[in-house]
Amino acid sequence: MKEDVRLTAWVRGRVQGVGFRWFTRANALEIGGLTGFALNLDDGRVQVVAEGPRENCHRLLEWLRSADTPGRVDGVTEIWDTPRGGYETFAVR
Repeated sequence: MKEDVRLTAWVRGRVQGVGFRWFTRANALEIGGLTGFALNLDDGRVQVVAEGPRENCHRLLEWLRSADTPGRVDGVTEIWDTPRGGYETFAVR
């Protein structure tokens, strides 16, 4: 059985002003089955919330930690939870 989860990740580094949110959205849509958003925070981090199958959320998290992202990722902190719903697609906010 495929369990749906909610991943919230905070990405720090040079991740604003480099297309990071747009590429995160594109990657989430390519993985498929994910809804949520990517949002710039006032402190320079990007918050990513993704809901969907656990395996797909893990794939997105692996991409966030990879060298394939735009800019420079210095670290990612994540928490896992149960989905709350309310998202129609994966959006840039």
